[in-house]
Amino acid sequence: MSRLGKLPIKIPAGVTVKFDNKKFICQGPKGELSLIPHKLINVVVEGDEIKVSPKDMEAKGASAFWGLTWSLVRNIVIGVHEGFSRKLEINGVGYRAVVAGDKINMSLGYSHPIEFALPVGVSASVAANVITLESASKALLGETASKIRKLRKPEPYKGKGVKYAEEVIRRKAGKAAAKTK
Repeated sequence: MSRLGKLPIKIPAGVTVKFDNKKFICQGPKGELSLIPHKLINVVVEGDEIKVSPKDMEAKGASAFWGLTWSLVRNIVIGVHEGFSRKLEINGVGYRAVVAGDKINMSLGYSHPIEFALPVGVSASVAANVITLESASKALLGETASKIRKLRKPEPYKGKGVKYAEEVIRRKAGKAAAKTK
């Protein structure tokens, strides 16, 4: 049984929620997102609250989909109201990024510059080698941040590369530490 799934989700002011042909649609100041709930789950709008419940608790996987659907609906409501952001740090000599329209031009130590096209719904800004991504969709934002990080993963010896702002890179000693013994 889902502990979080039992809790109602409050609909903030300025956000409209509707069902259109089994599709959950949420509109707000940051955009519009939609979700088709799993067939085992009921999503009901009552006043200024959204309630998520399983149709049949005995069905296999119903409680897992209950919690998942609750989390997805909550992220949609928060996303269209406030939005989500993710920060990436670029560390390394000569490593830099510049936003040009809907693309990020990066120099990450390769022989060529990298041009990363941002998906629709994600915006970026760069300040002092910190890329800030913003989007209404938490899933799209995380996927985009992951793709940018994969362009040059941080290495453990000098810490060069692209990393999440809250990520901690475990550093290794290298060759000089082996010779001193």
